[in-house]
Amino acid sequence: MEKTVSEAIAYRRSVRIFKSDTEIDTDKVKQCLVNASLAATSSNLQLWEFYHITDQEILKKMTQACLGQNAAKTAKQLVVVVARKDLWRARAQANIAFLKSLYGAKKAEDYTKREKFALTYYKKLIPTVYTDFLGILGWIKYGAFQIAGLFKPIYRQTRNSDMRIVAHKSAGLAAQNFMISMAAIGYDTCPMEGSDTLRVKQILKLTSGAEINMVIGCGIRDEKGIYAPRFRVPFDSVYHRI
Repeated sequence: MEKTVSEAIAYRRSVRIFKSDTEIDTDKVKQCLVNASLAATSSNLQLWEFYHITDQEILKKMTQACLGQNAAKTAKQLVVVVARKDLWRARAQANIAFLKSLYGAKKAEDYTKREKFALTYYKKLIPTVYTDFLGILGWIKYGAFQIAGLFKPIYRQTRNSDMRIVAHKSAGLAAQNFMISMAAIGYDTCPMEGSDTLRVKQILKLTSGAEINMVIGCGIRDEKGIYAPRFRVPFDSVYHRI
């Protein structure tokens, strides 16, 4: 029986050692990645990819790239979450095509005000924010937006570094969806930031524009797989009601 959302969140821990004699179902892991793809994402651009690794030789190479961590060494499968800011044009076009399929075949002047706004968002606003050239255009936009912001509220994150953060935030949301989904069916995970990301990209044959968000070890927790009881700072120290 699957756990409730609250039960899955409470069950999820970063498991460092997985059972060596217990396999996990590849199809179930894949379904959890389908759940990952339903995560909230900035402007619905879905600037992510998921690499589900089950091949034993690739797993060995990935263990080395993950600096020999137990969470990689003992994992039955690995999932690599990749941020793909470089795919913004293709994903924007996919959104435009989807919207047009919803609105039906009609002339531009026949679109409603709301429909025009949605299409303009992907045709003009997204390119304005994401287009850059050697980082220079991003800084120019950043300066212009800061000046405009003196007179009215405005979106200010326009530099290349800002948009990379946006892509990684969305990828992180997807990763959390995946790990909670795994916990719901009694599977365990460990998100790892400690890796040689260049080697990981080489192993997966990724393009230069792809960026490793995290590598996630997957399996069933060993009795020694959780190193310590869960610690969190007092909730009152992070909760602010205004």
